Amino acid sequence: MAVAALSSVSSAVHSALQFFDALFDGLSPRGFDIRLWDGTLWSRVPNPRFTRIFHRPGALRSMFSSMSERAFAEGFMYGDFSVEGDLQSIFAVSDFLLARDFSLAEKLHLRKLLSRIPSGDSSHAPHRDPERSGAIHSLERDRRAVTYHYNLSNDFYSLWLDPRMVYSCGYFTSPATSLEAAQTAKLDLICRKLRLRPGERFLDIGCGWGGLILHAAQRYGVHALGVTLSEAQAEIARQRILDAGLSDRCRVEVCDYRDLDASHPFDKLASVGMFEHVGESRLPEYFQRAWNLLRCGGTFLNHGIAVSALFRRRGPSFIDKYVFPDGELVPIHTTVRIAQSIGFEVRDLENLREHYTLTLQHWLRRLEANAERARQLVSESAYRIWRLYLAGSAHGFRTGRLELHQLLLTKPDSGRTNLPLTRADWYA
Repeated sequence: MAVAALSSVSSAVHSALQFFDALFDGLSPRGFDIRLWDGTLWSRVPNPRFTRIFHRPGALRSMFSSMSERAFAEGFMYGDFSVEGDLQSIFAVSDFLLARDFSLAEKLHLRKLLSRIPSGDSSHAPHRDPERSGAIHSLERDRRAVTYHYNLSNDFYSLWLDPRMVYSCGYFTSPATSLEAAQTAKLDLICRKLRLRPGERFLDIGCGWGGLILHAAQRYGVHALGVTLSEAQAEIARQRILDAGLSDRCRVEVCDYRDLDASHPFDKLASVGMFEHVGESRLPEYFQRAWNLLRCGGTFLNHGIAVSALFRRRGPSFIDKYVFPDGELVPIHTTVRIAQSIGFEVRDLENLREHYTLTLQHWLRRLEANAERARQLVSESAYRIWRLYLAGSAHGFRTGRLELHQLLLTKPDSGRTNLPLTRADWYA
């Protein structure tokens, strides 16, 4: 069971080993090790995918007392335990624990073992939480939520995003495709799906650091406007527009899409990676606003994450508290139903789930390769949060819990769309 004889280990270690025996009963194959604070190993296996290292007895006790996604994540972000090896692999183990239906006798046994392990030796400064005052998804609260995430540090994001700083799913022709090539292909795919033409007015809702509007203006000759709630993002986007000599055809405004003037509708709209911040209760308003901003016969591409209709979360969400405050994912059928209720017609729907797995794996490797600089730019806990967020999201897309949909909508003009009969031009 362990490398040390039970007679030579402390009572806390003995209880911890018994606890893990009971906790992981039925998990096969295990494929991982656990190393305790004194170096004792539980469940030694050849070539483990990862080793989870508990640095203090109290860390173990506090983490497993509540048995929730957030408790597991907070144990990692505060350094109560570390992971050697593949961080992504820990999520399959967490899934097993969160889905396991313990009997009353098993719960009592586990609690008894935990009670024998000392507590109160874990101390850390709390991570800065977002301010959540005000009505959810009000303009002011949304502004605070977005700036909490995106204003973390431009230099931090540049460590692990591609040179354009495109913070959404890439489009891979093969697993060997580079991140930069995949992001360029994604931008081009969006432009081709929208069938952008020179001189058209194009709006990007939630433009980030300006990658899509710059690509659309440079390659397709449109007049592009991007809106973001992050001044930090807009600063970089504006400089890139200036450097590219596109100030006459491309601009960025810091404003909420709900405040845009709809008196001069756009020919084409895109929303890429912003949709997740809207919230289900606000989706009718979101699609109505997009409808008002789009001319009759125009097209709207909505690129966003959806949750599988079969997935049910158990316990509080780590990402909602520490990464995307007030973010909310809905199944794709909910999105389609609401868009159609406004009047939009669905012309195409594509799930790029596997592409987001590959994108996140690239981001995670690049972040980990720049660990020292990342810690200097943000903090140790923030670096750990982003490692966990990227690894956990990759696991979510790989298992099908999360999906990434590009939904192409039209605003029919008395039933006419003026669209080609096939999609052949997208891939020509």
